[in-house]
Amino acid sequence: MTSKPTVAVLGPGGVGGLLAALLSRSGHRVVCLAREATVRTLRTSGIEVRSRHFGDFTAAVEADTELREPVDACLITVKQTVLDAALTRVPPATLGDALVVPLLNGVEHPVALRARHRPDRVAPGVIRVESTRLAPDGTGPVVIEHGSPFAEIDLTADSAPRLRAETLVTTLSAAGVTARVTEDETTTLWAKMAFLAPFALLTTRYGAPLGEIRTRHHEELESLVAETAAVSRACGAPVDPAQALARYDAFPADTKSSMQRDAEANRALELDAIGGALLRAADRHGVPMPVTSRLVRELQAAGH
Repeated sequence: MTSKPTVAVLGPGGVGGLLAALLSRSGHRVVCLAREATVRTLRTSGIEVRSRHFGDFTAAVEADTELREPVDACLITVKQTVLDAALTRVPPATLGDALVVPLLNGVEHPVALRARHRPDRVAPGVIRVESTRLAPDGTGPVVIEHGSPFAEIDLTADSAPRLRAETLVTTLSAAGVTARVTEDETTTLWAKMAFLAPFALLTTRYGAPLGEIRTRHHEELESLVAETAAVSRACGAPVDPAQALARYDAFPADTKSSMQRDAEANRALELDAIGGALLRAADRHGVPMPVTSRLVRELQAAGH
């Protein structure tokens, strides 16, 4: 990658929109890939960010419905529920040898991306942030509300060139994101899953923010963390349940999971990518998951 890499962002929603705006503000060329209505809005109005951490600002970005020229890196920031359809916006021949960086929830998506793109250019990452696109249906301006006092990315380079990953980390860091290259993809993805699954399942099941989950549903939270940690260990990624529990305290009490926000807006949930993937991994390794299984069943029974 060059010193000022061009970055494509597939899915300028809460996560992708925030990263696109931060990268643009720091002087990088950013191409957002999205639906036609969103593309028109981005071309005329850019991305408006509201953040106590990064400040309030508007950033100009390029936008298109499909990638039409090579870039240095492509951030995949769509929901797992629309991943297959969204990837048609990124033709592998056009993307070439660009670094492909999925920042998706779950642990199963790297396989699908490596089947479509060069396996040695896929560098899965995880992001820890609360960031939401207001009016995400594409009918209004692209406004990103960033609520957490941080935005952290761990980027893996098990198979992708480490220098390319380090260059992207430097780029993200200069834009204000706390970013680093980690040594082990399995450990990195499962560390995020160990935090995300209990958070997403409980906030969505009870329609309550994290602060209420930490207090009124603390016993279930502990059980879910323990079950998820057990599966993670079985998959070769040791997770300390105490550390996983402690991470929740870093978030404001009114924090909602993206799954909970999707449920409130009657959008499709990433229940299979999170709860389903967790149960499939548990089944492969013979790990009992009574609390997780019950919550997934209850969410499915509620029409999710």
